Amino acid sequence: MSRNRLAEETSPYLLQHQDNPVHWQPWGDDAFAAARESGKPILLSIGYAACHWCHVMAHESFENDEIADVMNDLFVNIKVDREERPDIDTIYQTALQMLGEQGGWPLTMFLNPEGEPFWGGTYFPPAPRFGRPGFPQVLQGIAEVYHKEPERVKNNTEAMRSGLQSLSQSESGGDISVETMDAAAERLVQEVDTVHGGVGGAPKFPQPSFFDQLWRAWKRTQRPQYRDAVTTSLTQMCQGGIYDHLRGGFARYSVDARWLVPHFEKMLYDNAQLLDLLTLVWQETRDPLYGERVAETVDWVLGDMTDPDGGFASSLDADSEGEEGKFAVWSETEIDDALGDDAALFKEVYDVSHDGNWEGKNIPNRLHSVRPGPPAREATLARCRATLLDIRNKRVQPGKDDKILADWNGMMIAALVNAGLAFEEPNWIAAAARAFAFVRDRMSVDGRLRHSWRAGKLNHPATLDDYANMSRAALALYEATGEEHYQDSAIAWTDIADAHYLDEQGGGYFLAALDTPNLIAQTKSVVDNAVPAGNGTLVHVFVRLYYLTGELRHLERARRIIFAFSGELKRNIFPLATLINGNDLMLHALQIVVVGDRGDRATSALLRAVYDNSLANRVVMVIAPDEALPESHPANGKGQVDGKPTAYVCEGQTCSPPLTDPDALRTDLATR
Repeated sequence: MSRNRLAEETSPYLLQHQDNPVHWQPWGDDAFAAARESGKPILLSIGYAACHWCHVMAHESFENDEIADVMNDLFVNIKVDREERPDIDTIYQTALQMLGEQGGWPLTMFLNPEGEPFWGGTYFPPAPRFGRPGFPQVLQGIAEVYHKEPERVKNNTEAMRSGLQSLSQSESGGDISVETMDAAAERLVQEVDTVHGGVGGAPKFPQPSFFDQLWRAWKRTQRPQYRDAVTTSLTQMCQGGIYDHLRGGFARYSVDARWLVPHFEKMLYDNAQLLDLLTLVWQETRDPLYGERVAETVDWVLGDMTDPDGGFASSLDADSEGEEGKFAVWSETEIDDALGDDAALFKEVYDVSHDGNWEGKNIPNRLHSVRPGPPAREATLARCRATLLDIRNKRVQPGKDDKILADWNGMMIAALVNAGLAFEEPNWIAAAARAFAFVRDRMSVDGRLRHSWRAGKLNHPATLDDYANMSRAALALYEATGEEHYQDSAIAWTDIADAHYLDEQGGGYFLAALDTPNLIAQTKSVVDNAVPAGNGTLVHVFVRLYYLTGELRHLERARRIIFAFSGELKRNIFPLATLINGNDLMLHALQIVVVGDRGDRATSALLRAVYDNSLANRVVMVIAPDEALPESHPANGKGQVDGKPTAYVCEGQTCSPPLTDPDALRTDLATR
């Protein structure tokens, strides 16, 4: 096997490397067979299309004929797109951390022909610098150790094999009490930057699940420090350089503590989570800034990130023309030439100067002008942004990773539904339904989801996150439309999760299906990373299914996950927001029943009152007057009053009096 085989792949990241002189192989049986037959170790390189340092290492080393010759001579070289194979990435990132190294991308791991790691790192320069050895020296040193010191390699692989087995284990416990959730929130809020928002210092990530947790704590306790932590953070993010003020959408993170300088890549999953959080907070604050950012970001998603068949693309690159951020930054002269008499105002508001605010250029931001000005001034600024966007659109565009991932699509589908309901935008819900149909109908084989689709080809086994996020999306669409097939999809997908991902002994669910080939370990986690943990998301799904159907088995499945992982709270409360938020839903579900016909004006008015409130734990059901609720539902047997559409608001086993007036319902919900 002596050629680069990536041209046969569909991943944009892998295709970026198809012309490398390195004899890259995709992950699979053929590559492992080649390693066994040749006796060579494996060099595993993992990255993704929007990764800046992945591009740097590619240009410096993988496109270098001399370095490629060393790689081809000494190793079987495997390339993996971490977004296509999060199951593989999780295993080897953990292995790197076991070596005492900081994880990240590009990930560079060295494996024996069975796929077991014995050494690794991340980015390596082509020659010694930054205190790091040059990549050719690393390659030669690793190959020499592999062939001349097999016992040393064996000891490393055995030690790491033992450590990797812990990836399938969880720290079990019992129920998570309200007191525990409140104590966690009290601890977490202390980590929030009260001036700039966000958590800690540089680099700063948006962490929407974290702030969702604090928002729920505000709703439970009415302690203003929780609300202020969320609103300060969202306002600063919305006005910082991490937000694309010309086109909409948020970058992945900020390299500084005040949200000025983004890492310029835009990821679908970040924007989905921020849309959800901004919508939830807007429903209470009615801050027009949040409403604008939601509308602009949705416009970007629907305009720039939507496949003709309906699914949503994964990301936009940080680089264009080989430079990070080149597409997005401006010189003062460019602004002056483009805007003429309006340039002075734009420069004042958007922090544009001769010297620039980043590496001699300007990243438009409103950190010094956070609150909107008079309407006439804002209208002028809107015209300025439109003019600059027209100019920017003529620049060399950053690369788009247009593969469609089931889990990230599920997150965006749910976000669009929630925003569409709150902002009365049926087109957003229609776009979500179209994307859902694409994933359901085009990304399944023999009844089971696949993880990735691109250019008409399906690739890679689904992960737990695919099933969890698509089930959550299905229930969001069921709430919005009342169409039973959405709920049926959620039930079918969660049953598949039970059949192929469930840890029968320890509880919880594995990330990869039990029949996924070529994995040296199973991973099981409830820790949120850039995306919410699939196990945590499934708690939300199972709890909703229980309240919607009355079937106790769904509640038992939610509690089984909570019990499997609740012991983790004693070790580290910081990355467990999605689990805790799901527990909050289980304990404090606000069951809102509207007895009336969908599409009826009075029924719609009652639903409008529901979506005018910020209710993270709402479970909404619309039933026809002749339809029955599950027997266990506290509103079972209740119907319309005087033939009018009627709402009931239930917490636990207690329901409000019947409410037929939308304003009365709105007032009732505002106190919840």
